[in-house]
This record gives sequence, C-alpha cells and structure tokens, in this order.
Amino acid sequence: MPLTEMLSSLYSIQSEGKRTIDNREGYTKGEYIYFTISGKNRETILMEQATLAYHLKENGVANVAYPIANSNGDWFTSYGDDNWMVLELDVSSIRNTKDPGIQLGSMHQIGSSFQYEPKTISSYGKWKELWIEKLTFFEEEIQKQAKEQRGDYYRELMDIVPYIVGVSENAIQYLQESEKEQRILETDQGTCCFVRWNPQGNQVLWTDGFVFDHPTRDIAEYIRWCFVNHQNKDNMIRFLHDYQSYQPLSIFGWRIIYARLLFPIHLYDLLEEGFTSRDTSMLIKMQTIQESYEKQLREFYQIVGVNTSDWQIPVVNWL
Repeated sequence: MPLTEMLSSLYSIQSEGKRTIDNREGYTKGEYIYFTISGKNRETILMEQATLAYHLKENGVANVAYPIANSNGDWFTSYGDDNWMVLELDVSSIRNTKDPGIQLGSMHQIGSSFQYEPKTISSYGKWKELWIEKLTFFEEEIQKQAKEQRGDYYRELMDIVPYIVGVSENAIQYLQESEKEQRILETDQGTCCFVRWNPQGNQVLWTDGFVFDHPTRDIAEYIRWCFVNHQNKDNMIRFLHDYQSYQPLSIFGWRIIYARLLFPIHLYDLLEEGFTSRDTSMLIKMQTIQESYEKQLREFYQIVGVNTSDWQIPVVNWL
C-alpha cells in the first residue's frame, strides 16, 4: 500500500502531488511538503535529532524539516514492514537561502543555547576516539579484503595504506596536543551541527542530518570541500568572515579545525567507494587530490590570516 494512504489515515494529510528536494521525494499539501523517513532500529537517534530540530525551529530557523506526530500522538507510525517518521517543511522557508557562512553561523549560535547534550548523537569531545575507530576499521577491512580478493586494485591500495595510516595518526596526535589548549571562548561549547555539511548551503535542514558537536566540525568540512574542489580562496575567506560575525573562533577552535583538516576524511570517503568499485583509477584520483590538498593545507593559516608565531600555534613539519 502507498505511503499516501498512511498520511491520509493517520496524519489527515491528503496529498496533492509530489515534489523532490535534495533527492528526497515528498508529498505536497498547500504550503507544506511532507517527507517520510524510515525509523526502523534508529528511533532513539531520530528522537534526539528531533529535539535539535525543534530547538532550531522554535528559535527562528525557518527551513527545518521537522517531525510531526500522528493522530495518536506518536512520533513513529508502524506501516507495512517499517516504522515511519513524517517530516513537515514549509515551502516558503526554502526560497531565501542565506550565504553559507551566515546560515551556519546563525544556526550554530542558536544551537549553542540548547540546554543539554544528547547521549546518542553527540560527538563533542570524542573526535580522537572516533578517528581511532575509523582508522582501525579501515586498516583491518582493507587487509581482510586484500587477502580475500587479490588483484591490481588491492595490490596498489596496500602501497597507499601506510601513508593514510601515518597521516591519520599524525592528525590524532595533533588533536591530542590541541585539546590541552586553554585559550577558549564561549563559542567553543557544543551546538547543533551536520552529520556532513553541504558546503554550497543547505536549502533544507533535515532532522536526520543533525549531530551535536563542536562548531568547528562544520567549518573544517567546508574548508576541506574548498581544498578538494579547488574553490576560490576568496570564497573561503568570505565564509569565515560571515561566520565569525556570529561566532568568533578561539585559538583552540583554529587548532582543532587544523587537526580535523589533517585527518584525511576525504580519502576515507574514496576508500569506502573502492570497497564496491575496486577501480584503480580511484587510487590515482586519491593521490592527485591529496597532493593538491597538502599544498593548500600547508598555506592554511596564512590564507585565513592566523599568525601562528604570535598566537603560538604549532604546525606540522611534514607538509
């Protein structure tokens, strides 16, 4: 049975048509679009994300797709073989998307007034453990697959793995040292962040796209995107200027941005693709990207106008 029947019978929503946003298909009714997302085995996560969504919505962030309860007052609806959550979005809220730095700075500022730290979706203060976990998983998985599936892809990949391990360990070490930094600001408290920030701006803020973390998570991922995609440095500087009009960065903040940029998340993304494609051209792409990326990272503090000597911020020597 179609989901429109569930919306009609349990949410009193008579769909007038369909509309796709961010590759998500929704059902329209008047000025609203309704999206159904699977809640199966992730109810706790979604409810914590929902509290962040409502906090943003209630404090003036318009373009949030937030959950609504069904006619029984429940957040999840058992229908077919799944457990569904329904998100509501006001169509008018997506017409005036702000510049990325303004949008992110405003969201982080509002998110930082959230009263408690979620348990399941928080990565605040946990980067080191999460990075070690990621590194360990990929190292073990690659070695396992290399034994099971011999071929050019894995033979060449095994030559690259020591480099990725070394860079990752270096980033973890830099983060560990940076966590001792005492020069912090009020803006270093946890806030509402994205699982993965869309650097081109978010038309819609999806409930299931939120995490609770240090605000520099999103800033670093914007800068990483700029580096990987060879974006104009002026765009990055403007983004940082716009952002800091809402949320000034501390010396601690600059240091952990640098640590996060050192950790090669973009290479892990490519490795993950390689698990299914096993295309050796992916490895060439990886090396080409990283060569350019390291050059830009070498100049990072200079580009953003941070004087590492005056501020006594260490930099890595191998870049």
